Amino acid sequence: MTAFDPAQLIARLAPFKATKRCWIAFSGGLDSTVLLSAAASVREALPGVLHAIHLDHGLHPESCAWVAHCQSCCERLSIPLHVRHLHLQPHPGDSIEAVAREARYRTFSSLLDPGDLLLTAHNRDDQAETLLLALLRGSGVHGLAAIPFEMRLGAGHLIRPLLNVTRSALADYARTEGLTWIDDPSNAVTALDRNYLRHQVLPRLRERWPALATTLSRSAGHCAEAARLVDNLSAQTLPGLAGKRPGTLNISELNHLERPLQKAVLRLWLRQRGYIMPDTRHLLRILDEVLPARQDASPLVAWPGCEIRRYRQDLFAMPPLPQPLPLDLEIIWSVGNEMATLELSQGLGRLEWFPAPGENTSGQAVVVRFGLTGLRCRHRADRSPIPFKKLCQALGIPAWWRPYVPLIFAGDSLIAIAGVCSCQGDEPMGEFHWRGHPWDSLLV
Repeated sequence: MTAFDPAQLIARLAPFKATKRCWIAFSGGLDSTVLLSAAASVREALPGVLHAIHLDHGLHPESCAWVAHCQSCCERLSIPLHVRHLHLQPHPGDSIEAVAREARYRTFSSLLDPGDLLLTAHNRDDQAETLLLALLRGSGVHGLAAIPFEMRLGAGHLIRPLLNVTRSALADYARTEGLTWIDDPSNAVTALDRNYLRHQVLPRLRERWPALATTLSRSAGHCAEAARLVDNLSAQTLPGLAGKRPGTLNISELNHLERPLQKAVLRLWLRQRGYIMPDTRHLLRILDEVLPARQDASPLVAWPGCEIRRYRQDLFAMPPLPQPLPLDLEIIWSVGNEMATLELSQGLGRLEWFPAPGENTSGQAVVVRFGLTGLRCRHRADRSPIPFKKLCQALGIPAWWRPYVPLIFAGDSLIAIAGVCSCQGDEPMGEFHWRGHPWDSLLV
């Protein structure tokens, strides 16, 4: 077994240019304690000033004591420590591991400034465990690539400089240096998949194959190379599949691809847009239910944080739509001679009112409603009023999005469809804009 030397950090971080900060993700456990101590011993040779970040998930009764321990360690090493309290509250049936992991990476992503490095203490044994878990879950090459050494995160980069070091080597270093660390009791709970592999399966495998962690890490590296080739081919293909709306894919063009490339392109498209990757079942539903559906159908495939929908030949990946607002909801909004705003519920953003120059609209009150049918809109002075449905079809507004579009009334008269058009001919009393929601590509 090769011993761990802090000089290895210098070599691993040498490719990264000077930056303002090098963050250590410091949990207080064995691995991150070694990383923190080793980084402190070679801090002058690192590409940025050392800082530490500790995340209190709020899931363990001893978490406050763990914060105090981390603060003491960082004070002793003269490293600034930033503590974030996440106050996680997983719902029944949620995977606590998955909820915590997603919250960690979301927090880390928001932490990093351009060029910052975040160093985590994942080691070679973590790599072996992750690869085995991916195999047991039936993952593809991206999952089997397991833990990458480097990846973009927020405005910075996530680096795992201990990925070639075994856990036992880190433990030997910690004992030699007299380090103290936190033993999280949850790491011994074998009901959790990773812990079961760590304590029950991997020790038996090492008895037969002592170099297990090294060989599994090598396999993960081969899969990572294959994943890069898949991504490169997908990246070359994706620009030719652009739909009519920003960020959409053209279903007709997508249908011309071979099925393996369809899957690869969809995964890259979703990853680039920041969505959680779908499992195999949901990915196949996109291929088998959404792509071949009629143009006038409204198929939906959804998983946490993402919905896949289609409209005509455009394939949309979008944040989940909220529950439609009640049909009898009426929001009274007083507008006047100055710009005004109205915040909408359900994450639907805000309305903005801009009075027409020279028009006196002091004391004007309008009513905002949603989801009404049978309406007519006179959006041009030389045209007769046309049905709202026909107008939406002409403008390409999907049927499943229409219940969320704010309808502006003056008395019983529809005067504007927010984000779409005025219904007062060519001389409206002002303009109603709709902003601040994440579904902008659904409107013209």
